[in-house]
Amino acid sequence: MSNSTINTNNSAALALQALNQTSAQLQKLQTEVSTGLAVSQPQDGSNIWGIAATQSAAASSLDPVKSSLNRAQSVLDVSISAGQTVSDLLNQIRSKVLAGTDTSINTSSRAALSSDVQSLIKQITLTIANATLNGTSLVQSNSVSLSTLTDADTSVLTLQPHSLAVGGANIPFSVGSSFATAAQAASLLSLVDQAIPSVNTAVSQFGAESNAVGAHLTFVSAFQDTLTQAVGNLVDADIASESAALTALQVKQQLGVQTLNIANSARDSLLALFK
Repeated sequence: MSNSTINTNNSAALALQALNQTSAQLQKLQTEVSTGLAVSQPQDGSNIWGIAATQSAAASSLDPVKSSLNRAQSVLDVSISAGQTVSDLLNQIRSKVLAGTDTSINTSSRAALSSDVQSLIKQITLTIANATLNGTSLVQSNSVSLSTLTDADTSVLTLQPHSLAVGGANIPFSVGSSFATAAQAASLLSLVDQAIPSVNTAVSQFGAESNAVGAHLTFVSAFQDTLTQAVGNLVDADIASESAALTALQVKQQLGVQTLNIANSARDSLLALFK
């Protein structure tokens, strides 16, 4: 049977089918190149899209975990900075209180040393009062424990407070501490000597907790990057390969158009027989 009749042009029909197929492939490739995604919707591959969507959700769920860890890290940084300042001030206080125990100095000299000590104690109080971040502190007398997220399942790491306030557990002398005699200075010196190692221990604990939070933050960030990369491996298009295929399909589409035109011209040949 002839491929070309008055009623049916089989060649043109086949050419049109091939052209439509090429156009559909071309449209898909153009979408992949423009979006950079080989799988951008469930229709592109339901299994891969489902896995990628799950992994993408898992990666996104780590954002609040990172934010929580960053806040905890910042609070610890403030606590450590305040603790180091208090430790330095305590060393200065000890030096002046020790000088006050010297029985060879006169009353006015001892009074000047006591005044300096009171000023340093006030600096400690001011430092602790300002050692907060968004209302959160781990070094004030009324500080409570701080919990930070460690994963997307609401697990937490609890950071314990250590009061560095004057008159608190780690600094046993009072805000109004002073001395007028060598004996009073010696008594205050005993309290200062208790405070110094206690404060240093508290600051060391803050440092250890900061290292733990920082290490976990690094892990969470790396894990999130791994999940994001895994999603990319599943759905990202190979742009170099797709671009080359796009060029080939564009040429194929042009040839398909020409083939269709040739097939459609077959009826002209039949009409020529009647001239």
